[in-house]
Amino acid sequence: MQLIDTHTHLYSSQFDTDRAETVQRAIDNGVTHFFLPAIDQSHTEAMLALKAAFPKEMHLMMGLHPTSVKENYKEELAHVKQWLDKQDFVAIGEIGMDLYWDKTFIKEQQEAFRLQIQWAKEQKLPIVIHCRDAFDEVFEVLESEKSNDLYGIFHCFTGTLAQAKKAISYNMKLGIGGVVTFKNGKIDQFLNQISLENLVLETDSPYLAPTPYRGKRNESSYIKLIAEKLAEIHQVSVAEIAAITSKNALAVFTI
Repeated sequence: MQLIDTHTHLYSSQFDTDRAETVQRAIDNGVTHFFLPAIDQSHTEAMLALKAAFPKEMHLMMGLHPTSVKENYKEELAHVKQWLDKQDFVAIGEIGMDLYWDKTFIKEQQEAFRLQIQWAKEQKLPIVIHCRDAFDEVFEVLESEKSNDLYGIFHCFTGTLAQAKKAISYNMKLGIGGVVTFKNGKIDQFLNQISLENLVLETDSPYLAPTPYRGKRNESSYIKLIAEKLAEIHQVSVAEIAAITSKNALAVFTI
């Protein structure tokens, strides 16, 4: 059974003491591919090092995370563009908008989001969207940029059924992670109305660990728990969830 973690920060310092063991645990649990989203230039070297250590399993994205859009965002965007011109990446991400922590740079976040979408189109790459407390703002940018060559993943989807359908209308798969196992996560109440063809699995480790590990460090091996919950919601086997979501992930990232 093949499982794919479409969104994991295994290069995070939280794994510095046991990174290799953590990766091996995931591989032992059937995870064949790990997709690593970028944050900002302070994390680039750690991402490259993890790719070098596991060249077949790790796949790199490049992009500027919305919470890293600060006064120096143009310098950060230049770093992203430099790397996109230097080597191949599987996606531009994670990009988008986050108004949960701070709304100071809302215009800059929108500008960075739009520009990186345009780079993705130029390079024929998918985008991986981060959206927190910003569905209207994200949809506004997607509406202005929508086209046949705009596609990707709405990472860590936590919206409503209507927002799910709208995200899918922009050629986005929904990234389903640990939130689906939370009692107050809400998305478990309507995901049975979303075709499995529109879903991919993710952990977002070290964040958002699924039940029963909620509140602890998340890791890619826990993706099986997410697959099991999705199987329960859709009333199908875990093997079917693994097969369909893996096929979806490989299609998005053209691996």
